[in-house]
Formats: sequence, C-alpha cells, structure tokens
Amino acid sequence: MKKKDVLLIAIFLIIALAGSAILHLTSQTGDIVVVTVDQQEVLRESLSKDQELEVPLTGGENVVMIKDGAVSMKEANCPDQICVNHKAISQSGESIVCLPHKVVVEIQTTGENDIDIMTQ
Repeated sequence: MKKKDVLLIAIFLIIALAGSAILHLTSQTGDIVVVTVDQQEVLRESLSKDQELEVPLTGGENVVMIKDGAVSMKEANCPDQICVNHKAISQSGESIVCLPHKVVVEIQTTGENDIDIMTQ
C-alpha cells in the first residue's frame, strides 16, 4: 500500500462515519405502529402501552408485541421465521416484513413535526 491508498481509504472511512452520524442524529422515535396485510391497514396502535396484538390473517398467524416503546414480531407460523428473528424496531420509518403472509409492521410518527408535501 502506498500513501495515496491509505489516504483514499481514510477519506472513505470519514465520509462513511459522517453519514452514519447524520442518520443517527436525525432519526425520530416513532409514536404508533401500523400493521398492514396485503397493503390493507388492519391495526394501528400507540407504542406507549405494552401489549400483544394478533394480526388478523386467513391461513396464517402473526403476533406483534409492543414493549417499552419498541415493536417486534413475537410469533409467526411462516416457514422461514425471518420476521420473528428481526430485532425490535422503534424509530420512525423502520419496518418488519413477513413475506409469506404479506404482513408489514411499520413505525410511524404523528404530530406537528411531520412534513407534508403537496404536489400539483
């Protein structure tokens, strides 16, 4: 390795760390969890109350758990169990997806801080 190679690697590392810091500092903690099945909203609950929610499905079973302001998929009878093994989510925009059952669990933020954009 030459000096220019080390310098180039250092520049890329600095850019990556700066980008990571910006993403971390600008993320918002969500207020509600929205569960959709096949793009149809089936549940909307606050993250402030710890509870377990059974997702209404035909031919499948998913249980969403809200605990300490974070959401995780507690149970699912899908074959791959990727959604169950996903870490708990709490930041606005994060999601957990169960592809076999077409279930999407997403964190959203409500309130005055939302940005609303209209197009013509």
